[in-house]
Amino acid sequence: MASQTPGIQQLLVAEKKASEKVGEARKAKAKRLKAAKEEAKVEIDTYRNQIEQGYKDRESNILGSRDDVKVQMDQHREMVIQQLGEQAAINKQKVIDRILDLVFDVKPELHVNYSLPQSTS
Repeated sequence: MASQTPGIQQLLVAEKKASEKVGEARKAKAKRLKAAKEEAKVEIDTYRNQIEQGYKDRESNILGSRDDVKVQMDQHREMVIQQLGEQAAINKQKVIDRILDLVFDVKPELHVNYSLPQSTS
C-alpha cells in the first residue's frame, strides 16, 4: 500500500484542482458582487441628487428663494419704521401742546366728597 494506485493519485489531484477552481469562482463572485454594489450605490446617489435638485428648483419657483423672503421682510420692516417715525413727527407737537395745556390750565375747585364744616350758631 506504500505505492498507491495511479487512479487514486489522479483523483486526489483532480479533487485539489476542483477545490481551487471552486475557491477562484467564489472569489470572482464576491468581486462581482462588490463591484455591482458599488455601481448600484453610484446610480442611487446620482438619482437622489437629481430628485433633490428637481425639488429645490420647484420649491424656489413656487415659494421664491429664502433671500427674496428676507429682503421682502426687511423692506416691510423699514417701511413700518418709517411710517411710525412720520406719525411721531406729525403728532409730536400736538402731544406737547396737550400736555402743556393740562399742566398749566389748573382750575381750582373742591372735590365733590368734600363738605363744608357746619357752623354751630
